[in-house]
Amino acid sequence: MFAEVAFPIKSFQTFTYLIPKQFVNEVNIGTRVKVPLRNKNTQGVVVGLKTSISYRGEIKNITEPVDNVLILTPSLWSLIIWVSKYYMTSIGKVANMVLPKTLSPNYCPPKKKIVSLKKKINLNSLEKLKIRAPKQYEVYKHICDQKLSKEVTFFNKFTKNPIQICLALKEKGLINIDEKETIFDLSKFSFDPVFKKVIYNKDQQKVIKKIVFSLKASCYSPFLLQGVTGSGKTEIYIESVKFCIKQNKTAIILLPEIALTPQIAGRFRAVFGELVAVWHSKLTKQQRSWTWSKICAGEYKIVIGARSAVFSPLKNIGIIIVDEEQESSFYQDSKDPRYHARDVAIMRSTLEKSVVIVASATPSLESYYNYQKNKFQYLHLPKRFGNARYPTVHIVNMSSNLQDTGKYGQIISGLLQDKIEEKISKNEQVILLQNRRGFSSVIKCIDCGEVVMCSQCKIALTYHKQNEKLICHFCSYMISMISKKCNECRSDTLKFYGTGTQKVESLIKMIFPDARIARLDMDTSNSSQGITSLLKSFSNQEIDILIGTQMVAKGLDFPNATLVGIINADLGLYLPDFRSTEKVFQLLYQASGRSGRSEKLGEVVIQTYAPDNAVIKNAKKLDISSFYQSALKEREDLNYPPYSWLAKVEVTGSNRIGLVSILEKIHANIGGKFLGLEILGPSPCFLEKLKNKYRYQIVFKSKKTLDPNGVKIHSFMKKNFFNASKKFQLGQNRLNIYFDPISLI
Repeated sequence: MFAEVAFPIKSFQTFTYLIPKQFVNEVNIGTRVKVPLRNKNTQGVVVGLKTSISYRGEIKNITEPVDNVLILTPSLWSLIIWVSKYYMTSIGKVANMVLPKTLSPNYCPPKKKIVSLKKKINLNSLEKLKIRAPKQYEVYKHICDQKLSKEVTFFNKFTKNPIQICLALKEKGLINIDEKETIFDLSKFSFDPVFKKVIYNKDQQKVIKKIVFSLKASCYSPFLLQGVTGSGKTEIYIESVKFCIKQNKTAIILLPEIALTPQIAGRFRAVFGELVAVWHSKLTKQQRSWTWSKICAGEYKIVIGARSAVFSPLKNIGIIIVDEEQESSFYQDSKDPRYHARDVAIMRSTLEKSVVIVASATPSLESYYNYQKNKFQYLHLPKRFGNARYPTVHIVNMSSNLQDTGKYGQIISGLLQDKIEEKISKNEQVILLQNRRGFSSVIKCIDCGEVVMCSQCKIALTYHKQNEKLICHFCSYMISMISKKCNECRSDTLKFYGTGTQKVESLIKMIFPDARIARLDMDTSNSSQGITSLLKSFSNQEIDILIGTQMVAKGLDFPNATLVGIINADLGLYLPDFRSTEKVFQLLYQASGRSGRSEKLGEVVIQTYAPDNAVIKNAKKLDISSFYQSALKEREDLNYPPYSWLAKVEVTGSNRIGLVSILEKIHANIGGKFLGLEILGPSPCFLEKLKNKYRYQIVFKSKKTLDPNGVKIHSFMKKNFFNASKKFQLGQNRLNIYFDPISLI
């Protein structure tokens, strides 16, 4: 027997190896093996098996299998093949990304001691225990009253030595102490479990009924769930997964970013407990390996995680849920394979014959279009849960505000200031959104016009006042701002332009010195634990005003937050990208939705210099339908998705002239053009230089009416760019292919 082995390299080439007799039963398609390659023992994945080959030269033996158990289901292997073909990435790279580095047989996760009631004693014995051992009495009585199993560490609130107290109770035969393996990270990125008794409204009942009907049918059923902010989408997820578990099926829940959705994680913990596995980038290699093994063994029925969780090795999948499906974080674009987790989820659901739900208050235009074309069944939650009402939205024209106040570049308008003061006086909370971190985004010399730029990127450095640093937000290049003089002319007439979260925080502290203020951005919370801790504090009403970037605009439910202020609604509105208006509208709508999620009436203040812009007007009215109609019309006129298939070829290199020469050669050699194909470029990217590399791109658009399944553009890209490195002699330059790119910036 022979095996075709692929490696995690750009090349699509596979290599043939002989399977030694002792490994014949262990080596299957999808098995990782160690093989000799270029005088090294290298790990690859088996992509094919043969009984004979035509090659008559020396065939090397497989050294040994890496995995002694089957770690891939047939459908998951089919998904890996699809990702490889669709996104034009070698199967070795895809498999390497999907599978944990190794399945460590010797790894044991930390264990926790769980205390439960064994024997209930009479009142007389209980009184004796109270007199002789008051601490034991206190712990034992709590266990009796709660009738729930508790971790030993829970009793830290009663005694300094809970383990000794519990061991003493165990010796008396009153309690049991069991050891259970720890579920990774849930406590670090989720709120404490919240147990809710939910009474569903008519809209929710209708939605659940449709999902359950499809779950019973056990066939591929795609849904678009559009629910206004605060409509109870999480409860729909939970009820759907409950039904799956009853059917002995499994579920995947994809979240845009684990750290920003702690409440969802807490709700799933409360309902499903140890059936939930967590999958995200913060897990160590050993933790990922152990979790993968447990999923394969069927010990976990639910996987909740970020985009890579879509590849979890669950068997018998009943439902896949993509929460906040419009989020760009679902698109992996930093390295091969470049894939969109939402689209991969839909394909996996097709292969598994399961239900897939893409959900959001503000669905992507692609998903909304697919519903209109009957590719998705439509589920709608038009009302907020309980008695919550839509917030009242105020638009502040900052140009008029300038005329009224005479202050150019004012950050906080009079109306927003008054509203903040009003809410704080009522002991209510405020969220302020400024979607740019740092203090000032541009530093310019008035005398000579010099702007302080990043040495590696063609971008202005952002001033961070907190540590007196100038930082590039793209490559993280950093310099200290020792002197407040211009580096070119030594003038001290430096002007700080632009506003970031640090400047907003500084100003708010001056205006409201007695308020409890916190800031949430990448500078204050660079870990999931830090983010969750801050959000817990806000949830517990230990913070009056929370200032942040887009982190504060999604996945959060705070009943006491009754005011959202959007400092600069225009940010991103005029970027040269076909998705710019869509992203701004989604951000404004989502941020507005954080207000008024209880019986208390919420308010939103949107500050803008463009009050007549259609995006701003629709955001004021929270009018999704009107925005989508106008946005889809614009996309259709310009032949952008969802009306076309989009692909991008990006070439990067350190020598700009050499790069332009390569792009011209590529463009001249493009063949196989077809009706409905539009080619844009080559042209420099909007951010022309990043991390010391120049960036140029060619964009391809294929009209869907003439290429309904995208077959033509995929064939075209494969014909022109398969093995591009050798074909175009790129040298040190790199060529990357993006299918369905999330941005053209």
